[in-house]
Amino acid sequence: MEQESFYLSVIIPAYNEEKRLPATLRSIKDYLGKQNYRAEVIVVSDGSTDRTNEIVLEQAKEMPNLKLIAQEKRLGKGGAVQSGMMKAKGQFRLFMDADNSTSLDQIEKMWPVFEQGYQVVIGSRDVKGAVLDPPQPFYRRILGDCFKLLRKLIVGLWDLEDTQCGFKAFTAEAAEGIFPRIKLKGWAFDVELLVIARKLGYKIKEVPIHWVNDPHSKVKFESMIEMFFELLKIRRNLMLGKYD
Repeated sequence: MEQESFYLSVIIPAYNEEKRLPATLRSIKDYLGKQNYRAEVIVVSDGSTDRTNEIVLEQAKEMPNLKLIAQEKRLGKGGAVQSGMMKAKGQFRLFMDADNSTSLDQIEKMWPVFEQGYQVVIGSRDVKGAVLDPPQPFYRRILGDCFKLLRKLIVGLWDLEDTQCGFKAFTAEAAEGIFPRIKLKGWAFDVELLVIARKLGYKIKEVPIHWVNDPHSKVKFESMIEMFFELLKIRRNLMLGKYD
């Protein structure tokens, strides 16, 4: 049987997103309906205990290429994205947040960069041209700047400003090289996948995006502490050659 092929795969990690996911899926459906390429949308429900799974299955009646991966146990955002990427069939594969903080139409800024030969293109809130609506609160900016400095000191990636924006796209080749090597399942998996991409020689480019600040974001101070220790794990894995 011939394998189904798509130009674009959109992966959405979701944990108890029954409130925010419906509007995001409607927005994606409207956008993809205007495009001239085939696309699939994969929602990875990461151990959700609310109606996230049911909502995806209901919406799939109107979106034939909407698929659900329902993980019984919660693995973390990194684990959810990894699961979706490993199942994706698109020539290009993007993951985005369930709250639609960066809407799918922002991918149009990425296509020209892929045409230039880059294999990993990441949305950035910290490069010229990015729009934050509204700007992040002062304390969130301080936490973000502290994490950025720690990340650069511990694992490098000095040329990248925003490793944490949840809007990243890959060629199929890059995705298939990077995601099987990912070890971390939590918030710092973004850093890990970029470290792996750099180690494998893939070209990475940041593009400015329009980002809508969600006051109900699930990234809390405790997550920052967890991410610090995950940075140390990435450094250790690099030293032990676990990404080779």
